[in-house]
Amino acid sequence: MDKREQLYEGKAKKVFKTSEPGLFWLEYKDDATAFNGAKRAQITGKGVLNNEISSIFLSLLKEKGIDNHFVKRISDREQVVREVQIIPLEVVTRNIAAGSLAKRLGWEEGTRLSRPVVEWYYKDDELGDPMINDDHIAALELATVKELAQIKETSLKVNDILKEYLAARNLILVDFKLEFGKTAEGHLLLADEISPDTCRFWDATTMEKLDKDRFRRDLGNVEDAYQEILRRLGGEAHV
Repeated sequence: MDKREQLYEGKAKKVFKTSEPGLFWLEYKDDATAFNGAKRAQITGKGVLNNEISSIFLSLLKEKGIDNHFVKRISDREQVVREVQIIPLEVVTRNIAAGSLAKRLGWEEGTRLSRPVVEWYYKDDELGDPMINDDHIAALELATVKELAQIKETSLKVNDILKEYLAARNLILVDFKLEFGKTAEGHLLLADEISPDTCRFWDATTMEKLDKDRFRRDLGNVEDAYQEILRRLGGEAHV
């Protein structure tokens, strides 16, 4: 299989066609962005770390029965995935109040929620990815009622699987963002990535942040935090 022309370049990845129909080639970048691109930087090795971390998570979810677009990791910063048309929805599942949720509701960061909260965001950089509800999704024709129910059910299953997996590694899954897409046949799949760029991970003992909040909040040691996540997942060390 050969890498062909570039189709798209996002904040964290480049997407290429391949010589095999139905498959895309992803290349993870070292670019870091926050606040809808208002803050930007390069973090050496971030793409390599996220490629491996996401490969581990997506492989785990496949083993647990969560179908997704991941096929295989083919180099330190590249992987092959199934071709999907991304639904312009960001699905955020929260277990602990942090970030925008803590600000919106006036909760102290770290407040544990009585149940997981699922939020929908319209994936549109120009609009700043606004939070929307089921009626907005229907009006925008982003997904059907059945698809939305499937997305929510899958997101909660992912939450259960990852919380248990991470707890065994002394990590708390605070919240995370998922994206979904549809194959040419209309099959709904979990897509994009699962990494410290898209999740909040806290050390269960110290509550140290081991995710992109280290970049957002100028806490420093971003690469070290990502390295620590990979180490706890049993991945290869990168220096």
